[in-house]
Amino acid sequence: MQFTQSTVGRKVLMAVTGFILISFVGVHLLGNSSVYWGADGINAYAKHLHDLGPLVWIFRLVMLTVFGLHIIFGIQLTLENRAANPENYAVKRLVRANFASETMIVSGLVILAFVVYHLLHFTIHVTNPEISASHLPVDAMSRPDVFSMVVLSFQKFLISLIYVAAMVFLFLHVSHGFQSFIQTFGLNNGPSLSVLEKVSKGVALVLLFGYISIPILIIFGIVKI
Repeated sequence: MQFTQSTVGRKVLMAVTGFILISFVGVHLLGNSSVYWGADGINAYAKHLHDLGPLVWIFRLVMLTVFGLHIIFGIQLTLENRAANPENYAVKRLVRANFASETMIVSGLVILAFVVYHLLHFTIHVTNPEISASHLPVDAMSRPDVFSMVVLSFQKFLISLIYVAAMVFLFLHVSHGFQSFIQTFGLNNGPSLSVLEKVSKGVALVLLFGYISIPILIIFGIVKI
């Protein structure tokens, strides 16, 4: 408890939870990329996850807890920084500050809203239930037809737009967040700072293009049923 009540402790926990989340987003992208192997690819992947039973929901609860802690500590640190340096918001004095670093709280809240929508869309099947895997016929191997659900969803321009816009905010958040993780543990110095920034942007770009390629290729009919 003392660790969480100190600024340094919260920064460390913020960095650790952020790294866990970035790792999850990367692994999740690999799983989603099975859509490029057609119905058999992503349906087999989804069936494998479903066969894990309660382990999947335990993992989801753990990740939601990590996500919640990341949000709480992020808001606390942002409010503390603003209270300690209110003049910084009138006159910009931040060293090497950029748009991504100055909008972390905004991009974080947008990502939170998107995660809620994403769960309602593809997991709980509240939005667009008519094209959810639970309402569509099973595939030839009696598996939930996740492939059709994904394609039919992203064929709707508004849904694709929501996902692409959310990934732009994810890019902004990760491009600074990954850099902050390394800086928090003092793993950078003056000469390596520019390299660190490039690596952070590189990680963010891989996630951005990896995720938005799915709805874009579906919109243009390259991936289709």
